[in-house]
Amino acid sequence: MAGTAGTPGTPRVLRAMNDRAALDLLLEHGPLSRTRIGKLTGLSKPTASQLLARLEAAGLVLATGTSEGRPGPNAQLYEVNPAAAHAAGLDVTPERVLAAVADITGRTVGEYELPTPGRPSAKSVVRQVTDALDGAVKAAGLARDDVHRLVIGTPGAFDPNTGRLRYASHLPGWHSPTLLDELAAALPMPVEYENDVNLVAVAEQRLGAARGHDDFVLLWNEGGLGAALVLGGRLHRGWTGGAGEVGFLPVPGAPLVRQVTKANSGGYQELAGSQAVPRLARELGIEEIPSGPYAEVAAALVATAADHGGGPHRELLRAYATRLATGLASLVSVLDPELVVLSGCSLTSGGEVLRALVQAELEELAAARPRLVVGDVRQHPVLRGALESALATTRDEVFDTSR
Repeated sequence: MAGTAGTPGTPRVLRAMNDRAALDLLLEHGPLSRTRIGKLTGLSKPTASQLLARLEAAGLVLATGTSEGRPGPNAQLYEVNPAAAHAAGLDVTPERVLAAVADITGRTVGEYELPTPGRPSAKSVVRQVTDALDGAVKAAGLARDDVHRLVIGTPGAFDPNTGRLRYASHLPGWHSPTLLDELAAALPMPVEYENDVNLVAVAEQRLGAARGHDDFVLLWNEGGLGAALVLGGRLHRGWTGGAGEVGFLPVPGAPLVRQVTKANSGGYQELAGSQAVPRLARELGIEEIPSGPYAEVAAALVATAADHGGGPHRELLRAYATRLATGLASLVSVLDPELVVLSGCSLTSGGEVLRALVQAELEELAAARPRLVVGDVRQHPVLRGALESALATTRDEVFDTSR
């Protein structure tokens, strides 16, 4: 029926479109005056005034201070109401669960880290998730029911056809066929699950080195070697969610690994994963190799090598760059992306020096010539991507004034 809510072209829908445009501008620019909102949206002053009154009554914007330093009377400024909604994200690894809560503007208001030693059962996993979330919620001064949506990032991916976690045998307790149902019963808000590297790509696309790019590959090297594939502005997850599990990729220079999911490794992981860097350093005669988790050791070795001018450290960096480019050549030859983002501590620690070496090697090995950049989101990128993903859906729901 014409004129009902949700019908394209009706005044109600047009008002909702203007409302959303104004809210997005306030998120992007911060506090704005009525006049400035009108100029940016193309709305008349009376229409902009009605819009702001409507959004203020709905609890979506707040009047906050006045403009200063300009001729004439000071203008009232408006901003998005941070308390309009909250979203949460979790970054899950075998060692810990890191949780955070953000308000609708994207500001992180509470964080919590829960160590997870041992091999938990599915019931223990549910308790870990709720405990980590509750810790972040408490740090934010909120209650669990205040969270509008939760996104959980894990290694591997939950198969959309079976609901089972695949490609992550190193994450104990997360493989029960009933786990997602148990988590849904324990949590009062909608929950989404996403591959950890995909979430890093979300963070880089919205906040970092891939802003403005619709086609890019993100190569991640930290606890494991993986990739995220963004095509036409959207994540490509594949039929089982396993698109980007490039650690399993057979590559020249590494033994052929069979039964890769049981081994939880593959040729590219063995050739260029973080655990390969200390072995390569020993082969080159580097004696000062730190101890600790292999991702941290690899990052320290790569950082040291990038700071040295020559000798075995420079050979380490060159050999590592060749190994990285060997797998990347297959990816870019098939996908022909505009951009490749290098992320994860075993890559970002090499900075511009490693990036340039990988770029040069890739140009020798592949016909496609994407530009390589180092990722900008360094502080908990999986968690940041989870928050950005949760916030995007939350804003779509909360900012919809057509209903």
